[in-house]
Amino acid sequence: YLSARNSAGAWTIALSYFASGMGAWVVYGTTEMGATPSLSWLGIIGYSGASAFPAAAICYLGPQIKERCTDKAFSTTDFGRERYGRLMQLSIAAISLFYMFIYMVAELTSISNIFALLTNNNSQGFTIGVTVVIGVATLSYTAYAGLPSSIVTDRFQGFLMGILVIIITITLCAFDENKVTPEEFGLASSWTVEGFMAMITLIIAILSAELFNQATWQRVWAAESVPAMRKGFTLGTIGIFLLMMFFGIIAMIAYAKDPEAYDNFEKYAYLAFFDLLVPLGNGWHVIVLILVTALAASSLDSLQNGLNSIFYRDALRAGLNAQATATVLVVLMNIPAIWLASEKLSVLGLFLVADLVCACGLFPVFLGLQEEDKLGGLLPAPTEVGAFMGIISGIVTVLVIGAINGVNGFEYFWLRNGAICALCGSETMITFIVTPIMAGIGTYVFTHLDILIRGKEAARRPLFELPFDKEDEVDKKDEDVEA
Repeated sequence: YLSARNSAGAWTIALSYFASGMGAWVVYGTTEMGATPSLSWLGIIGYSGASAFPAAAICYLGPQIKERCTDKAFSTTDFGRERYGRLMQLSIAAISLFYMFIYMVAELTSISNIFALLTNNNSQGFTIGVTVVIGVATLSYTAYAGLPSSIVTDRFQGFLMGILVIIITITLCAFDENKVTPEEFGLASSWTVEGFMAMITLIIAILSAELFNQATWQRVWAAESVPAMRKGFTLGTIGIFLLMMFFGIIAMIAYAKDPEAYDNFEKYAYLAFFDLLVPLGNGWHVIVLILVTALAASSLDSLQNGLNSIFYRDALRAGLNAQATATVLVVLMNIPAIWLASEKLSVLGLFLVADLVCACGLFPVFLGLQEEDKLGGLLPAPTEVGAFMGIISGIVTVLVIGAINGVNGFEYFWLRNGAICALCGSETMITFIVTPIMAGIGTYVFTHLDILIRGKEAARRPLFELPFDKEDEVDKKDEDVEA
C-alpha cells in the first residue's frame, strides 16, 4: 500500500519520478528566472539543474538507506527510528511534514492562480473550489489504493505532460506575435554574477528539501532493483531538467518581446509564460489548463502518499486502523493547505522557507549512514543526541545570520534580503552554504559531548522508546540471523 515494494521497473520509476516532481509551480519557477535578465541563463540552468540534482544524490544514498533498514521500512523516518531512535524519527517526521505541507500549499496556490488567470475569475470562492476539487480527487484514489495508484496515474500524467508540452511549443512558435529577433533575444539572455549566486542557492536549497520528500523515497523502495531505481531516476531527472529549461527559455522570449513592460513591472516575470498564450484562442487555454491540472495532480497524489507514509507504520504498531488513521490525518492537513492557498502567497517564498528548514537537518540525518568512528575518532559515528543538536545548531545558525543582517527571530526564514527575488543575493546564498555546514559540525561536536557525558555505550542507545518499539528490535534480529 505504501511502498509498492520491488514492483516497478525502470521506465515506470522514470515516469513516476518525472510526473510527481513536476507540479503546477514549474510554470512560475524557471519563468521568473528567464524573464529577469539579471538572472537569465544561469538562473534557468541553476533551477533546472537543481531540480534534477536530488536524483543523483538519491541514486547514491537510496541503496544504502534501504540496506540499512529492516524489510518493514519504507521512508527516511523509518531510517531515523532504526538508526538513531524516536527523537530523530520525530525530528525527521516534523521536517518532512513541514516541507510536504508547504509543497502542497505551493501546488494548490499555483493551480488556483492559473485557473483564475485563464478563466478571468479571481474570487476567493472560485480559488477554494478549484483546490478542493483537485485535492479531493487525488485523495480519493490514494486513500483507497496507496502508492500503486499514484504510480499508475503518474504514467499517464507523464505521457500527457510530454505530449502537451510538444503541442504548446509548436503552437507558440507558429505565431508571428511570439517571434523575436536574435538582437532582442540577446538583451533577454545573459550570464551574470546574480544568476550564479541564485544557481548555488538553488542547488543547496532544492537538494536539502527533496531529501526530506517522502514521496520521492517511496519510489526507492518501489523499484524492483537497484539498477532499475538508478536508471529510472536518471531518465526521470532528464525529463525534469528539459521541461524546466523549456519554461525558462519561453520566459526569455516573453521578456524579449516587451522588455520595458517587465522592467517597469507592468508585467510580472513569474507570469511570463502566460504572456505568450495571449495570441492563442480559448481552446488552447483549455489545453494549458489540462496540462497544469495534470502537473498539480501528479504532485499532490504523491505528496498525500508521502504524508501517509509518515503516520502509517506507527499507527499499525499501535494497533490502530492504520489506513484510516493516516488518511484522516492527511485530510486534516489538506484543510489548512487549501485555506493558505486561497491567500495567494509567493510560491518561491513558500518553498524557500521549507528549503531552509530542511537544510538544517540535511547532514544530521544522513550522517547517520556513518556507523563507525573515522579519523581516529575525530569524526565519531553520530549519536541521537548529537544528530538532534545538529539540527538545532542549523536553526541557531539561521537566527544568527538573520541577526547579522538586521532581522530578528524566525522572520529571517523568509529570507527577505532586499534582493531582486526571494532566492537571489549574496546573503541568501551564504545562508544556504553556512547553515548545513554548521549543522554538520554541530552534529559531531555534540556527539563528542554526548559520549563524554553519558559514555559510549549509553550514547548509542535511543533516548526513549515506545512499548511497540520492541517489535522493531525483534525484526532486526531476525534479519541479522537470516543474513
